[in-house]
Amino acid sequence: MTDQTNSRLSGLRSFSPQQRLQTVAKAAGHSVDALGGNVLSDQVADGMIENVVGHFELPLGIATNFVVNGKDYLIPMAVEEPSVVAAASYMARIARDNGGFTTDADDPVMRAQIQVLRVDDLQAAKARLLEAQSSLIQDANKVDTVLVKLGGGCRGIEIHLFDDTLVGPMLVVHLLVDVRDAMGANAVNTMAERLAPTIEKIAQGDVRLRILSNLADKRLVRARVQIDPETLNTDTLDGHEVAQGIVEACALALVDPYRAATHNKGIMNGIDPVVVATGNDWRAIEAGAHAFAAQGGRYTSLTRWDIQDGHLVGQLELPMALGLVGGATKTHPAAQAAVKLLNVGSAQEFAQVVAAVGLAQNMAALRALATEGIQRGHMALHARNIAIAAGATGQDIDRVARALVDSSDITVGHATALLDTP
Repeated sequence: MTDQTNSRLSGLRSFSPQQRLQTVAKAAGHSVDALGGNVLSDQVADGMIENVVGHFELPLGIATNFVVNGKDYLIPMAVEEPSVVAAASYMARIARDNGGFTTDADDPVMRAQIQVLRVDDLQAAKARLLEAQSSLIQDANKVDTVLVKLGGGCRGIEIHLFDDTLVGPMLVVHLLVDVRDAMGANAVNTMAERLAPTIEKIAQGDVRLRILSNLADKRLVRARVQIDPETLNTDTLDGHEVAQGIVEACALALVDPYRAATHNKGIMNGIDPVVVATGNDWRAIEAGAHAFAAQGGRYTSLTRWDIQDGHLVGQLELPMALGLVGGATKTHPAAQAAVKLLNVGSAQEFAQVVAAVGLAQNMAALRALATEGIQRGHMALHARNIAIAAGATGQDIDRVARALVDSSDITVGHATALLDTP
């Protein structure tokens, strides 16, 4: 596979799943058969988690049209919610006509936390630990020499003091570790475990927790898009009105945590499916994103939309601890195929692409809210699910779904009545 992937695949929606698989394979330049399902054997599944009894599958779709930093990407998304893949693809097409998304990412630095209790003098313990910083870093890097050879390893330590907690004064050592193309949990947890006895001795206290933090605030990724309002024109609305509506919708999320929760959930609608499809830890990404959204003491929007020099500008910043090595990413055949389809060269590039998808999804939700409302497009795409829930099979699924959309009564009761009518 080369960097010459063309993500502009028109008409994909009208194809059968098998035709889509073939079209994506042709665009990617290699087989993507493992994305077609039934590839996870009982043996592999049994080795991944405990008490395995089977497999649970999600629909896996491909979002198209994405251009990030001038490069085309086909985006694998595992998700059960209708309209997510379509919305991301449509917004990516608008962004594509405006030059695509621009992104950047910090170095992949993760934190390991080592909690120390029953320290008599917190400040003195902090001073001793900082004095021993060089030797602590050296000891940490002896734990994973392969990581160090790849350019990663422990970069430094931080000392956090808490004078008053439920269990008394507390000192917490943070190891800052560049984990390269890994998500990093195993690497930082192992370093924390190995250094705990030394830190306990230096701090003259009792070590308790030794574990990573999922608030990866030194591993941030940023995505930006700039849109000419003319490209947002609809049949009934001028693009400038749409752009202003997007800004106004975001303004509520910036000040109101009730709206921010739903606003950010819409961002994660785009991010999580890519994380799941590639076998990464979506719970860690969710935890980090929401913790980051509340770092200022009030939960707020992860994105910001403004009108700048006549253009609609959207920006997203959040932690993104993703890996290309280890875990399910290397054991699940479909996850391996999804990573190969993305054609990313590093965890940092991967994180940037995922952030662009999150920004596209947010733009789609805000555009819908600023125009026809969120339900119209969502329920139209949900009509097939309603038809299936009513018992439709085969060709009746599309027949009933079309009738539901035409009638604007997209309910199971109506679908059942339509199913009984030839």
